[in-house]
Amino acid sequence: MSAPILTTEGLEMRFALPTHFLSREKPVLHALNGVSIAIAEGESFCVVGESGCGKTTLGRAIMGLLKPSAGSIHFRGQRIDGMDEAARKPIRAQMQMVFQNPYASLNPRRTVFDTLSEPLRHLQPGLGRAELRERIEAVLAATGCDPSWLRKLPHEFSGGQRQRIAIARALVTNPAFIVADEPISALDVSIQAQTLNLMTDLQAERGLTYMFITHDLSVVEHFATRVAVMYLGRVMELAPVEAIFRAPRHPYTQLLLSAIPRLEGGSFAQTAAPGELPDPVNMPPGCPFAPRCPKAQARCRADRPDLRDVTGTAVACHFPA
Repeated sequence: MSAPILTTEGLEMRFALPTHFLSREKPVLHALNGVSIAIAEGESFCVVGESGCGKTTLGRAIMGLLKPSAGSIHFRGQRIDGMDEAARKPIRAQMQMVFQNPYASLNPRRTVFDTLSEPLRHLQPGLGRAELRERIEAVLAATGCDPSWLRKLPHEFSGGQRQRIAIARALVTNPAFIVADEPISALDVSIQAQTLNLMTDLQAERGLTYMFITHDLSVVEHFATRVAVMYLGRVMELAPVEAIFRAPRHPYTQLLLSAIPRLEGGSFAQTAAPGELPDPVNMPPGCPFAPRCPKAQARCRADRPDLRDVTGTAVACHFPA
């Protein structure tokens, strides 16, 4: 693997929950629990897991939208999690984000020109109006958008067109690293394929690095280079995409793959996940997946496994397959 463009070390995120003012208990939601990852330059790093596993929280913490409770984040060797806004401003041009819902991520009162010019005016204020327009028209063309869209408002576009505009907004500062938070989940299936193809083409043309957050394993199989499988704020397995689909090591990864609907005997066969998610406020001791794991033993319920290498795959399991 080439040198990492971004790393996190022991990243933790805690959210204090509201309580009655007379209550002595101060409940805390454990959203991230010691997440350590390294994303190489030019790769498509996918983060997968069930809803509530901490995928979006991890992406927002990396982008500086949330302040970590503990741990560190480094971008190209420079620690960025403790920077104030002025110091982080040059970094923001290199790190951009595509949000999940294109119907909510675009300001309904701003034209496409205003939407795309705002990050340039904020991050690169020295640009003249002619150069500003030239940059915007170039990125619109690169994302398959018509230059005539510049004076239109978001309500005049379909969901797929809006997401192209959102991608153009992320690209307009010429970033090196993009966090894409489920960018196709709100789109029709045919539009999903077009958007993924667009992102792949842009990566090849511009040398982009993606952190792609999703719950759709079919997308992961065709888009990812490496995959981090998360559960209750922890990375349970981290491996190249081929290894994840060919020989998953962690029981949770195996469960996710077995839950993909398959057509067998004229009907869809699907494995149901056993049990319920543990309470992220009152985390169980030992492995967080132990209450649902069919292979759990006494050690699993007492000792929390660390992420360790098992023949090229990092697994947080005492008894990896």
